[in-house]
Amino acid sequence: MKNIKIIGFDADDTLWVNEPFYQETEKKYQQLLSEYGSEEAIGKELFSTEMNNIELYGFGAKSFLLSMIETALKVSKQQISQCTIDKIINLGKELINSPMEVFENVEKVLSRLSKNYVLIVATKGDLLDQERKLRVSGLGKYFHHIEIMSDKQSENYAKLLAHLDVTPEEFLMIGNSVKSDILPVLELGGNVIHVPFHTTWAHEVVDKNDSIFNFPVVDNISQIIGMIFDETQN
Repeated sequence: MKNIKIIGFDADDTLWVNEPFYQETEKKYQQLLSEYGSEEAIGKELFSTEMNNIELYGFGAKSFLLSMIETALKVSKQQISQCTIDKIINLGKELINSPMEVFENVEKVLSRLSKNYVLIVATKGDLLDQERKLRVSGLGKYFHHIEIMSDKQSENYAKLLAHLDVTPEEFLMIGNSVKSDILPVLELGGNVIHVPFHTTWAHEVVDKNDSIFNFPVVDNISQIIGMIFDETQN
């Protein structure tokens, strides 16, 4: 990591809590639609709708809300009441306004690394929602650049690095998602550190393959400081 110039951080479930709020919202949604199917059936239908809508809506709470409404219309055969639709909309608004829970040690890590490196946020999701989270978190002061990405494929990272005028070897990505934060950057020849979170959205789950799962992993984000500076000093 001696050549590192820029360090990218994922946001949701790396800097602050996100996925548990989605799971809580989905649980309430499944209960709300219980007359139209089991929780498992409703959940599968919702996930299918989300996957079909990603190309059109992208990621984030607003996309999730639209998929919830579409799924409700589908499973109810267009018989869902306006009252229930209103409740679904309120679930979406509650999700968007979820409390900000920054992970322990995150600010300490950002403060330390920002003294030696240019830090950026590289995340996907709804622009307004992610900007709000960053503002409420109070972490924005540590970042030189905020990139809200439409997706996190290798080509998306390549465009980001070109914009930042750095080579993959000069870039380090830190995040909780192997699919979105780790593998695409490794594919480009960049550096990564995986910070696992205890729960992962089904869309982000990948099958473990020993040939590609050979990358640094930390149990706590605070371990990153020792890892980076130990390697750069060796």
